[in-house]
Amino acid sequence: MTDELPVTKPADTSVPVHPLLAERWSPRALDPTAEIGDDALRALFEAARWAPSWGNTQPARYLVGRRGEETFTRIHAALSRGNSGWAQSAAVLLVGVARVVDEDGEKLPYAEYGMALATQNLVLQAVAEGLVAHQMAGFDRDVVRSGFEVPAEYQPMVAVAIGGQALSHEELPDRLREKELAPRTRKPLSELVFAERWGRSPF
Repeated sequence: MTDELPVTKPADTSVPVHPLLAERWSPRALDPTAEIGDDALRALFEAARWAPSWGNTQPARYLVGRRGEETFTRIHAALSRGNSGWAQSAAVLLVGVARVVDEDGEKLPYAEYGMALATQNLVLQAVAEGLVAHQMAGFDRDVVRSGFEVPAEYQPMVAVAIGGQALSHEELPDRLREKELAPRTRKPLSELVFAERWGRSPF
């Protein structure tokens, strides 16, 4: 008998927040049969495209491949050992790449911030599409750069696995299964938001 994965792991918030925010989390147990249709996939990148960025510089770019495609296989090969095992079940793998140098060879301000905003938009759109997304720092940026001929003015920043949530944890190693079942936690607002002086919270 297999454990059943909860449909959501809602955030424990002090006041209600939008369901897209409350229900977003980062599963590793993914359905190896789930697929993402053309319109849903396009919607992810439309959401990313309309993220705010410094001076509308729009630094975010993406490499994307569906399971079974060459791009997927090459992104998967760049993932760390800890991520490659479970991420092979994703419907889509992508790498977010930020433009960090402008046309004049100068550092582009807030490029990482723009990349992060675009990718958060993408992830929340995935939740809206009934999908799940897991963002990963564990991948070889040099492998991505050389394998996809990424220009020097761009920097691979994040890998993301997107797909359907599996109904079983049994394919995960024990260590990852424990993480999958653990409750989500965050620091309280009193440690994060200050007014009047540093360390004094309004909440």
